[in-house]
Formats: sequence, structure tokens, C-alpha cells
Amino acid sequence: MTCLIIDDNPIARATLNQLAIQVKDLDVISEYCNAIDAYHHLETRETDLIFLDIEMPEMSGLELTRNLRGKDTIIIFTTSKKEYAAEAFELNVADYLVKPVTPARFLQAVGKAREIMESKKEDVQVKSDEFIFVRDSSITRRIKFDDILYAEAMGDYIKFYTKEKTYAIHGTLKAAEEKLPSSNFIRVHRSYIIALDKIDTLQEGGLVIHGQFLPIADAYRKSLNSRINVF
Repeated sequence: MTCLIIDDNPIARATLNQLAIQVKDLDVISEYCNAIDAYHHLETRETDLIFLDIEMPEMSGLELTRNLRGKDTIIIFTTSKKEYAAEAFELNVADYLVKPVTPARFLQAVGKAREIMESKKEDVQVKSDEFIFVRDSSITRRIKFDDILYAEAMGDYIKFYTKEKTYAIHGTLKAAEEKLPSSNFIRVHRSYIIALDKIDTLQEGGLVIHGQFLPIADAYRKSLNSRINVF
């Protein structure tokens, strides 16, 4: 994993760097003493993980995290203050380390980041022309394309709906669209991909699949109409 260390305290940066050096799969590519310079770095270069202080001049770690929403970068806060913990976890950070950071606690946080990285790799994988594999909790499950009714975007998650069960995984609807065969599936809304052969009825403003009404956005209506046979 590539990582950045962002902290206005040089001793704190040096400490985190020494801890990171001892982890084989961690590669510290840069250190920053302020969040603004780090933000400019992250605008043009991808980084897997950030060790981020909260209280810094000009831009705080919390502000930087909000500005990075939508990116895949994993964030671990490193701070001497405990009172930011609730706000930090609302931002979906991987972990919250209180200084001084011990080696054991550092390794635990890196382990959480590593699990997140692995889950991103395994979230949506096609293994054949008939199946998709999705990570359901700690288990990767096989779902037949033919069993999928539709997929829905829910924040940082995608939900795959079948008649028997719903599977919620980390990922984007765009990633799901790339993996699902275009011969069987079509996007009808920024939040929905549907299986063409599962449509029960078309109605004004939407369609029904397995009793569930789903909206059709105007931007996708022409494409859908060209794919279905209406007598």
C-alpha cells in the first residue's frame, strides 16, 4: 500500500515513518506538514492510505477528509485528542489512533486498512460468463446473472437484489455496470441497473420488477425503449 503521512509535528511524522518502515507492504511516498499541500498532491496522484493529523493550521484533517470524499483513499487519523473520535468515524475513516501511537496499535490500524483494500478488490469480480462473485461480509458468494433482478446504488454501497436475498457490498454502480453483461442489463437511472428480462410492467415514470417500482430517468429512457420489444 502506498501511503502519505500528514502532520504539522516533525517528531510525529518521524515516528509514523519509523513504524511504517517496519511493515513490508507499506510504502511511504511522501510526508506533508500541512493539509493544503497534501490535497494538491492527492488531486493528481492516487494514494492508498493516509495517516492524517486532525489539528493543523489553515486546513484541519477533518476538512481535508471532507474534501476527499468520492476518492478511494483510506484514512487513518492520528491525533493527541480523543474528542474528535465521533466526528471522525462519521466520515468513515478506517481507524483513529491517539498519540503516542504504539507499534501494536499501529499494526492493528494498518490491518484494518489492508482489509478494506482487499474488500475493494474482491467486491465485484466476474469469474465466468454466467456468474458474478460478490463479497458478502467475510464470504465471497457466487450469484447467477439470471438471479439478479436489479442493482441499486446506496452511498458507498451497491445492493444486488434477487428474489431470495439482497447483497450489499462496497463499490460503485459504475463498477457493477462494467461487470454485468450489457446483453442482459441496462442502466435506467443514476441509482439503478435492471435486468431486462425481469421487467414486469412499464409505467409512467418507471417500471416494476418483482413488485418493486423503479424510476426511469429521462437520460436513459431512449436507450431502454430501443432494447425492449413493445407490441
